[in-house]
Amino acid sequence: MPAIRPELARAMTFREAHGLRAPILLAPMAGACPPSLSIAIGAAGGLGACGALLMSPQAIAKWAADTRRGGNGAFQINLWIPDPPPVRDTAAESRTRAFLAAWGPEVPPEAADAPAPDFAAQCEAILEAGPPIVSSIMGLYPPEFVQRLKARGIKWFATATTVGEARAAEAAGADAVVAQGMEAGGHRGAFEAGNAEAAMVGLFSLLPAVADAVKVPVVATGGIADARGIAAALLLGASAVQIGTGFLRCPEANLHPAWADAIGRTPPEQTMVTLAFSGRPGRGIATGYARAAAAPGAPAPAPYPIQRALTQGMRDAGTKAGDLDRMQAWAGQSAALARVEPAGELLASLWREASRLLA
Repeated sequence: MPAIRPELARAMTFREAHGLRAPILLAPMAGACPPSLSIAIGAAGGLGACGALLMSPQAIAKWAADTRRGGNGAFQINLWIPDPPPVRDTAAESRTRAFLAAWGPEVPPEAADAPAPDFAAQCEAILEAGPPIVSSIMGLYPPEFVQRLKARGIKWFATATTVGEARAAEAAGADAVVAQGMEAGGHRGAFEAGNAEAAMVGLFSLLPAVADAVKVPVVATGGIADARGIAAALLLGASAVQIGTGFLRCPEANLHPAWADAIGRTPPEQTMVTLAFSGRPGRGIATGYARAAAAPGAPAPAPYPIQRALTQGMRDAGTKAGDLDRMQAWAGQSAALARVEPAGELLASLWREASRLLA
């Protein structure tokens, strides 16, 4: 019997450790991870996900219960590590509100005062929900929370965008590092907001460097949307891959049709990294608003989460009207590879094709 290739052996070890049939994880995307998508991913042998950034403790509990009720309970719950409180500049916020008025409803000054999620309460809710895996982005969990996770047998996957962040995550007790390349859709996971654009490393450079730097398993994410990307990631040292945009056209994602259709026709160069929606850098489709916000003379975005609060009305209006130019249409650089298929069928075919490429 021929020996198993090391890339497949590494993936097999990861699968067995987490009770999976395919080393494919759904990316935890805040606002775009309904239970239906994770149920389908889990039924096909992958790992579902919940991006819990904006969820109340009650919503976290309900998401976990609904997903368990319909599936096998294989999922991760993800939280952002909070930034320091933002420095407010009311004059700058006024200029931003005036700019946004051309794109949506008038933004009242008090919109910027929207309360931030209660991170401590969210952490308690996650412990209570007891997922097999908890993941982090934008930094590292406090040591005491890591200890409580480990005491309950919950694994911690830490997102890193640089080799330095990956080493810090391993030292802090992470059970796996999710190496996020700059190609990824949605928010950049940099520990320091100011470094998110300065340290933009592509996955093909980041992944082997991280795999060489840490001893824990590495999960590759960012621009992976087909079997070729999965096979390449495993060859470069990953034990598994995490896919976000590649699953957003699946019917179980329940994505707005205008956003889902745009994903399918967006080439890499028509995505861009922008602070204009939230104040934190994120990659999305280069829509009318995103381009206008980057044009000379446009006001600088307010810091996170002020900018997110200020743009809420515009984003809601754009979604209601099906107007992509005003929607927060996150997408990775491999968006056009996303397929319109049931999520379970897509995951199974991706792993079957990737295995064939590696065989």
